[in-house]
Amino acid sequence: MKYYLTTPIYYVNAAPHLGHTYTTIAADTIKRLKTMQGYDAVLTTGTDEHGQKIERAAAAAAKSPREFTDIIAAEFKNQWDHLGLSIDRFQRTTGENHAKAVQDLFLRCKKNGYIYKGRYTGQYCVSCELYVSDAKPGDPCPDCGRPTETVTEENYYFKLSEFQDRLLDLYLKQPDFIQPETRRNEVLAFVRQGLQDLSISRTTIKWGIPVPEDEKHVFYVWFDALTTYMSAVEGENLWPADLHLIGKEILRFHAVYWPAFLWAAGLEIPKKIFAHGWLLIEDEKMSKSRGNMVRATPIQKVLGADALRYFLLREVVFGQDGSFSYDALVGRYNSDLANGLGNLASRTMSMIHQYRGGVIPEAKQGGADQIANIGRATAAAALDAFERLDFSKALETIWALIAAVDKYIVEQAPWKLAKSQDQVDAAALNETLYTAAEALRIVTALLYPVIPESTARIWRQLGFDDPIEKVRIADLHWGHLPAGQQLKAVEGVFPRAELNASIMKMRDYEQEDLARQQALLGKQPTAATTAAASNGGPQITIDDFAKVDLRVGLVKSAVAIKGANKLLHLQVDIGEPQPRSIVAGIAEAYEPGALVGRKVVIVANLAPRKLRGLESQGMIVAASIGNGTPVLAGFLEDAPVGARLK
Repeated sequence: MKYYLTTPIYYVNAAPHLGHTYTTIAADTIKRLKTMQGYDAVLTTGTDEHGQKIERAAAAAAKSPREFTDIIAAEFKNQWDHLGLSIDRFQRTTGENHAKAVQDLFLRCKKNGYIYKGRYTGQYCVSCELYVSDAKPGDPCPDCGRPTETVTEENYYFKLSEFQDRLLDLYLKQPDFIQPETRRNEVLAFVRQGLQDLSISRTTIKWGIPVPEDEKHVFYVWFDALTTYMSAVEGENLWPADLHLIGKEILRFHAVYWPAFLWAAGLEIPKKIFAHGWLLIEDEKMSKSRGNMVRATPIQKVLGADALRYFLLREVVFGQDGSFSYDALVGRYNSDLANGLGNLASRTMSMIHQYRGGVIPEAKQGGADQIANIGRATAAAALDAFERLDFSKALETIWALIAAVDKYIVEQAPWKLAKSQDQVDAAALNETLYTAAEALRIVTALLYPVIPESTARIWRQLGFDDPIEKVRIADLHWGHLPAGQQLKAVEGVFPRAELNASIMKMRDYEQEDLARQQALLGKQPTAATTAAASNGGPQITIDDFAKVDLRVGLVKSAVAIKGANKLLHLQVDIGEPQPRSIVAGIAEAYEPGALVGRKVVIVANLAPRKLRGLESQGMIVAASIGNGTPVLAGFLEDAPVGARLK
């Protein structure tokens, strides 16, 4: 039986970060689960390397588009290799066989009457590679908020409007085609508003796959990128995909455009699309533009890849947005892995070594009934949750079994039974040790898809010669641990991590990895990595930054201060009962009247001080350009008065 799943084809305008890793780890976990179920599972990932944004990013790095994409694609591939992810196909959109697949898809759609040529004049977001309807020049992109650009060009169009009814019929007849349910409802609402025909080519860029017989056109990103899922497994009889695993921000392209393209070409559509939520840092989506990216390598160096895998799949309900922090990561590692699974494995196998010479004892009826029943129920419930991609619930269920076994060991007190000469106590000791070891076997097998490296180590210590990768669901029945099996030497799997020291190491490695990636692209180190050298001052931590209370303020009044050419006296509302009195050195750049009604950024927790006899109850934030001319910080989108900046 085949099972074909894919991650997104990641865009190479930046190196991989934790957001990319989150999706790919989830996909790797699903692949391992499907393999345990007996499927011949194949996982595809890759890189999307064409488009105007790539041209500009390459130019900014003083490299050709090919040089730039080679570097970033290698970063993605190396990241997945270092994390031990079981990737089967890594497909680049710059690959020759991919170009042929895209052109073939186009010719199929054109032959069937779904392609025509037209002209477009309007707004375009380079960052999102998205045409923005009903927008005026300079209007922000509705997705990312960046200013749009006005473009006029000839395009090939795809007749997306002809597929509205067929798409709605698909969503209603196959409600599990889009998961979770909230995402399905979003797509239903979008399609019911009406679909417009879609531009699928560009003439103003050159870095892309040429359109057959009209090579002044190159294919627009989604007609190109989505086809990667097929080109990666061309000729292998794996299409259609059983699962596209994606982030919610690209759901529309996968759930609307992609089925329509395939139908127009007379091809089968994927069976299911699952769109997970964002991984947030300080309640914001991780992105290069926000400068809040976290990378996997520093975490792997300090805590191991399995710690990251476990945290991401346990901490976040898959499908919803979730938050990441180093504090939460280390806390979850210590409480669940070191104190939970690690402690159960160590104490169980150590007692078998101590009391039974490292040999699994024989127990009547396969161990204690109450734990056996919990073990059977746990395996069934966890596998059901895994099948629904509810990783957090599956892991919660497994840890309930770990807790039950810990409690059982304490109640049985094998250290006391071992001191007794009574045959009944000897039998009870055998039963206790076998029960704990069999529960550990089942827990280890169930956790293999999530934490493969650590469970492989525990599996070997339990004395199994066959690798854990060969375990199948049928092997999870209670009582399959053979009595008489010789354990290997016990080795700790999850040493406890000291919170502050671990976080400091991860942050140091983060800066090292950032500097390495910048050097690859020929960039100068960022301010974060050169602060000490450039201004003689120390770097600050995120905790230091969090002490600064930045607020959105509304200027209620502004007047000049007599005898002070550079100062203005402002009254600024930041959501408190009374406006703040703030003295700001911006008089040479701003007329007082022009500031009234303007939203600004205020440092709200700065100690008050007197300037020209006036109390200043904060500081207004501005950039300093040229010879020191201030430029006030502001907002492209509306922000409520008093909102805190993070």
